[in-house]
Amino acid sequence: MGLSAVTVLGVDRPGVIAAVTGSLADCGANIQDSTMTLLGGHVAMMLLVSGGLSADELTKHLCAPDLVVTASAVEARRYFGGRPTGLGYVLTVHGPDRPGIISAISAELASVGGNITGMSTRLSGRLYVLIADVELPEEVDVAGLMRGLATVGSGLESQITFRPVEPDLL
Repeated sequence: MGLSAVTVLGVDRPGVIAAVTGSLADCGANIQDSTMTLLGGHVAMMLLVSGGLSADELTKHLCAPDLVVTASAVEARRYFGGRPTGLGYVLTVHGPDRPGIISAISAELASVGGNITGMSTRLSGRLYVLIADVELPEEVDVAGLMRGLATVGSGLESQITFRPVEPDLL
């Protein structure tokens, strides 16, 4: 069984997710992991699918005039033990919209080996909001990282919060 990463982008309308996932099911593809969201009136989907079709065959099977579809063969990767091995945190940013917010935040996290595992952003008028799930290596100096994030936030005129994930809430 092959594994493919599939991306789908199209104008949002009722039934678009049902159409894409139905087409995948019709060709025997199994959705192993997915994320779907609306971006400025467009539906954006990223799916990890397994099945007998190649990435090229999946792209052709999902092709529709109102959708941009790409599929690429990928190698299966899993965390040891089936789950992340680092420390989980939630990062939030609130501040004025400007270019470079994500770049500055992600660079600070990457400087200590931090990995953003999920992220959502919204623009409401001039207020920019970012929420990210972050995994840190166990040996990270979290207090030092928080000082670095505070410096980045100050430079962006934004408030940044960084807190551990509450395992009981998951």
